[in-house]
Amino acid sequence: MAEVICVIDDKHVPLYRIMWVSDLPHFCGNEDCMCEGRYEVRLEMDESVWASREERDEVLTALEAWAGGGPEPEEGWN
Repeated sequence: MAEVICVIDDKHVPLYRIMWVSDLPHFCGNEDCMCEGRYEVRLEMDESVWASREERDEVLTALEAWAGGGPEPEEGWN
């Protein structure tokens, strides 16, 4: 059975709260932006968390496994 929790930027996020995952890293050009180069993981209620490339890939793998469309995530990935 797939895990229903993933870790993104030190936060334990239930997979069912994830609405979509960015395919490209964030770039807005603002000098004070803290999210440049990170991937947005949009949650319900217009919330977002920001993932590294590795975290984003782990989230996508977990979502596919949870939905029954991919391999189970490796033990201890979260």
